[in-house]
Amino acid sequence: MEKKNYYITTPIYYPSDKLHIGHSYTTVAADTMARYKRMRGYDVMFLTGTDEHGQKIERRAAESNTTPKEYVDNIVHWIKDLWKTMDISYDDFIRTTDKKHIETVQKIFKALYDKGDIYKSSYEGWYCTPCETFFTERQLQDGNCPDCNRSVEKVKEESYFFKLSKYQDQLIKHIEDNPEFIQPQTRQNEMINNFLKPGLEDLCVSRTSFDWGVPVEFDKGHVVYVWIDALSNYISALGYGGDNDDLYKKYWPANVHLVGKEIVRFHTIIWPAILMALDIPLPKQVFGHGWLVINGGKMSKSKGNVVDPKVLVDRYGSDAIRYFLMREVAFGQDGNFTNEALIQRINADLANDIGNLVSRSVAMIEKYFEGKLPLERTATEFDKDIELLALETVSKVEDSMEKLLFSDALTQIWNLVRRTNKYIDETKPWVLAKEEDKKSELANVLYYLVESLRMISILIEPFMPQTPAIMRKQLGIKDSHLVSWDSLTWGQLETTQVEKGDVIFPRIDLDKEIEALEEAQGSKKEQPKKEEKKEIKKEEQKKEESNFIGIEDFGKVELKVGKVIESNRVEGADKLLVSKIQIGDEVRQIVSGIAKFYSPEEMVGKKVIVVTNLKPVKLRGVLSEGMILAASNDKGELVLATVEKDIPHGSEVR
Repeated sequence: MEKKNYYITTPIYYPSDKLHIGHSYTTVAADTMARYKRMRGYDVMFLTGTDEHGQKIERRAAESNTTPKEYVDNIVHWIKDLWKTMDISYDDFIRTTDKKHIETVQKIFKALYDKGDIYKSSYEGWYCTPCETFFTERQLQDGNCPDCNRSVEKVKEESYFFKLSKYQDQLIKHIEDNPEFIQPQTRQNEMINNFLKPGLEDLCVSRTSFDWGVPVEFDKGHVVYVWIDALSNYISALGYGGDNDDLYKKYWPANVHLVGKEIVRFHTIIWPAILMALDIPLPKQVFGHGWLVINGGKMSKSKGNVVDPKVLVDRYGSDAIRYFLMREVAFGQDGNFTNEALIQRINADLANDIGNLVSRSVAMIEKYFEGKLPLERTATEFDKDIELLALETVSKVEDSMEKLLFSDALTQIWNLVRRTNKYIDETKPWVLAKEEDKKSELANVLYYLVESLRMISILIEPFMPQTPAIMRKQLGIKDSHLVSWDSLTWGQLETTQVEKGDVIFPRIDLDKEIEALEEAQGSKKEQPKKEEKKEIKKEEQKKEESNFIGIEDFGKVELKVGKVIESNRVEGADKLLVSKIQIGDEVRQIVSGIAKFYSPEEMVGKKVIVVTNLKPVKLRGVLSEGMILAASNDKGELVLATVEKDIPHGSEVR
C-alpha cells in the first residue's frame, strides 16, 4: 500500500547568534509531529534550516572581522550540533546560501517581475535592522520598532515592490473558505481584523543599501529582500524551479508550517500572496504557536534573557527537556519558562510517575517470579479499568496529535501512567505474594503493569525518542512488532523476562540544582550586602498599614477568570495544590492552600477567579504566578470563588 505524504516545516532561523530554548520549542514540536507521522506509516519530509542573508548578518560579520559566509558557517555548525543533541530528525536542512536556493529565488523574482507583480519605485520610511522590517510612521510605537521596541533607522532607497495589495481580497476569501488554514483561531482573527481588512500596502522586496543577499539578476545594484528570499525556502528545498523537482511534486503543498506567533503575518499574508502570484497551491495550514516567556517578557537574544538549551540537555538529557517543552505549555499559547518548573516536572512526572512505575514493576517481577512473567494468570476486579483507559488513551492521543495539541496528548498519556501506579495500590501485589493460591492473580497484576508500560512506551516515543528503548530493555520487550503504533491494542504481550537497570530519571534536589543551574547559565543573582539588608529592614519598619484603601488602590488589583487545566499535589505539603490555569492565551502556574478541600481531579475544569498581577513567589520551592480567590467560614473551610454563568477564561473581573 502506498504511503501518504506529510510535509512539515519550522521557520528557518536567523543565525546572527546562537539559538535559545524558544527556537528549540518550535523545532521539538515539529520533530515530535514528524516522528508521530512516521510511526503512523506516513512518508514524511521534515524541513528546517537557516535564513542567512541581510544587513544584520553583514554588520555582525564586519564587527567580527570576517566575511558574512564565514560568520554564518560558524553559527550553522553550532545549530546543527544543537539539533543533533536534541534528537531532531529533520530530513533536510536548507540554507539560504545554498546554490539551489539562490537560483530558485532569482527565478521566482524574475517570474513575478515578468508578470507585472513586481515594479521598481523608491522607499522612504523606517527600518528595524534586527527585525529586518520596514515600518510606516503610524506603525511605530513611541518612535521604536513595534515588534522588538528597539530603535529604527530612517531609510530612503530605490527598491522593487511586490503588489501585495492586489491579493488582499483573494487572501481574505481563502482564509474564510479554509478555516483550518490559520490556527489557532485567535491568529486567524488577528490577521483578518488587524492586517487584511484595514488594507494591505505593496511590499518592498529588494534592497540597495547592503550587498549580503541574493542578487537581482537583471538589476545588479539590488539584492532580493527577506520576504522572497527566506519564505521561498519551503519550495526551493524541494527543487521547485530546478532540473529535478520530484520532491516538490511529491510533497507540496506543505501540510503545516509551524511558526512563532510573531511571524504568522509573514506566513499567512505575504507568503500566500507570493504563491498566488506564481499560481502555486498554498500550504494547508500555518500554525502560530505562543512564546516561552521569562518573567512575563518575550525571550530574545537582544534582551539577554535567553536560556541555552545545550546547558539543560547536558544536565538532564534531551528527553527530559523535550518532555518539558511539549508538556508545560499548551501549544498555541504563551507559557512561562523557569528552572523551578523544569525541575518540578522532571521530579514529579518523570522520576516519580513513569520512572518509579518501571522500577517497581521490574523489581516485583524479579522478586516474586525470578524475573520471568508466568503465563498462568487470574483476573482481578481492577483490570477492566486499565484496559479501557489504555485504549481510550490511544484514541485521545491520536486526536490531540492531529490537532497539534501536544500538551493535551501528554496529559492523556500521564493519566494512564498515574492510573497504572494507582492500580498497584489497589491490587496490593505485596499482599497477594504472601498467599500461594494468589500467585496467578499476582502474575496477572504484574502482567497488566508491563502491558500498560509497553503501550505507554509507544505513546511517548514521538516526544521522547530515547526513553522507550530504555524502558523496553528493562521490561524485556524485544519483538519489534510489539513496539509499533499498530500494536497499540491490549493484550499483545504474552510473557517477558525482565532485566533490572539503572533508574531512568533520578530525582533532583530542587534547591541545590537551582543554584547549580543558575551558575551554569550565568544567571546567579547577587545577594544584598549586609548594609543594604539593614537599610531595607529600616525602610520596611517605617511603612505603616492603613485599614482602608482608595478605589485607585483597588484598581491596581488585576482579577481575571481562569480555567484549571491541570492540578497536582505539591510534594511534602499536605495543604498545597499546584495548578495550571488557562487565562486567555496564557497559562499560569499557581500554588494554593486548598488541598484539604479540593482534590486535583476536582479542580480540573473549574472556572476560578485569579489575581494575575501578584509578584511571583515560591511556596515550598514551587513557583506561584498568581492567587486563586476563595472564601472561608469560621471553621476554616475553603470554598472557591467562581462565576455564576459561563464566561470565557481571560475575562476581566471588575
